[in-house]
Amino acid sequence: MEWFALYTKPRNEKRVAENLAALGIEAYCPLVITIKQWSDRKKKVASPLIPSYVFVKIEEANRKDVFQVAGVVQYVFWLGKPAKIKPHEIEALKTQLAAPVVKVDIETWIPNTAVQIKEGPFKNQMAEVDKISANKVTLIIKSLGIRLIIAL
Repeated sequence: MEWFALYTKPRNEKRVAENLAALGIEAYCPLVITIKQWSDRKKKVASPLIPSYVFVKIEEANRKDVFQVAGVVQYVFWLGKPAKIKPHEIEALKTQLAAPVVKVDIETWIPNTAVQIKEGPFKNQMAEVDKISANKVTLIIKSLGIRLIIAL
């Protein structure tokens, strides 16, 4: 079985993952706990790490079964074919989200300098420090074509 990325309607990720699991399809929606503040209270809320995306592990022949669930829009495509996600990438997401948050000392980082990532799913990747602010650091990982934002 392969892992595929599904695009969902906005704010339907958790519901889609639950309904897929009810159909017997292995689904993974990576969630992060954030603190939302209203005028009268604060509350911990589990929100999707990657908005509008859910990952499913399904046989190639059964790919159409996911469209039985309301909120599924389509598969994410890469080069004209449904994008396959490597199992170690899903495991890296699960491992990273289960690990405690590590404090990062950003005082020694200088914009436009190269750094090597030493922990996490992007371990041993070279990145360039793009921006530094009081509560986050933005790194550019050119080899993967992504911008990584680390919130402190």
